Amino acid sequence: MAETLTLELVDPERVLASEPVEMVVLPGVEGDFGVLPHHAPLVSLLRPGVIRLYEGAKVTRRIFVAGGFAEVGEQGCIVLAEGAEPVDQLDRAAVEQALKDAEEDLADARAPSEEERARLERAVAIARARLEALTAPVV
Repeated sequence: MAETLTLELVDPERVLASEPVEMVVLPGVEGDFGVLPHHAPLVSLLRPGVIRLYEGAKVTRRIFVAGGFAEVGEQGCIVLAEGAEPVDQLDRAAVEQALKDAEEDLADARAPSEEERARLERAVAIARARLEALTAPVV
C-alpha cells in the first residue's frame, strides 16, 4: 500500500472527511495545489471549489467547499471550510436556481454598501463554483 496522509475536513456543521488519502488537491486562492505525504508545512486560504481525494491516480471523492483555509503539517492536512458538501449530493436544478437568484439579487441591489455588494458578489461566486463542480470533468 502507498504511503498516506490524514485529511481532516470540517465545516461549521459536521466532519465531512477524517481519513487517510494518498493525495488531496485543494482549491487555493492562488490556484489548485496538491498535498502528498511529507509535504512542507503551509497554511493557505481556499476559494470556492472542489477538493479531490486520490488513491493512486484515481479520484475517489470530490467535495465542494465554499471557501475556508487549509493547514498542512506533519500529521496531515486540516481543512476548515465555510461550507462543504459532497459533489455527488449536489442537485443540479437547485444549484442553477441558486445561481440565478444570486445574480438577480446582485443586479437588483440599489446602491448597496461596500459590505453588501461584497456579500452579494461572494454569493454569486459560490453559486458559479457549485455549478462548475457539477459540470467539470473529474481529473
